[in-house]
Amino acid sequence: MIEARSLSKVFPDRTKPVVAVDSVSFTCAPGEIYGLLGANGAGKTTTLRLLATMLRPTSGTATIGGYDVTLEPEQARRRLGFLSTATALYARLSAFEMVQYFGRLHGLEDGAIRARVDELFVRLDMNEFRDRRCEKLSTGQKQKVSIARTLIHDPPVMIFDEPTNGLDVMSARTIVGFVRECRAAGKAVIYSTHIMSEADKLCDRIGIIHAGRLLAEGSPGEIKSAHGGDLEDAFVAVVVSVRVQPSA
Repeated sequence: MIEARSLSKVFPDRTKPVVAVDSVSFTCAPGEIYGLLGANGAGKTTTLRLLATMLRPTSGTATIGGYDVTLEPEQARRRLGFLSTATALYARLSAFEMVQYFGRLHGLEDGAIRARVDELFVRLDMNEFRDRRCEKLSTGQKQKVSIARTLIHDPPVMIFDEPTNGLDVMSARTIVGFVRECRAAGKAVIYSTHIMSEADKLCDRIGIIHAGRLLAEGSPGEIKSAHGGDLEDAFVAVVVSVRVQPSA
């Protein structure tokens, strides 16, 4: 369902080009959660934005549901839901109006939108603030609105970019439970986080990214066995083992 093939992104700079993503390759199958782990600046978000067609690769490519993100970006986007903590809401729209608006952007009829909204608002426990303006919502409530609008068109591929960042324990548990439901529904899910305990419990496979390169990949158990300790220890061991090779 998701395949990245030698995906690279280089940003121009006055002194030296910045290699944000360096020949990253991985796959994520339907009914699987693939965790992308990395520190801030490791290349996680840039990789996800390349997959979501928000950025164009410098080289390499990726497919979403069989559609090339470079050659067929519109078809890829129709099969994709992308959630980022950096995505803002329209302050003066209510939670319902916000999700309804995105349903219309995806070309859904009003009847289908209302049925889908009703389903999502019950599942995410959103009816209490259904008609409240987004500017009046808490951080957790805003995140639920973002998730509902991401899922309004029921895409087969989901990308979550640190969805529990800044949330309280109960809100975070709700989000994690919903991610698990996406897997159970057969969706291919990419889950980016820096919370190691969350990744350990949630992800079927994990890729560790550092300095734009994918350094290790496997199930949480495989990565822990290969590098020792818990997942945090294994993550640190992988990253610390990277050494800049001296030039010839």
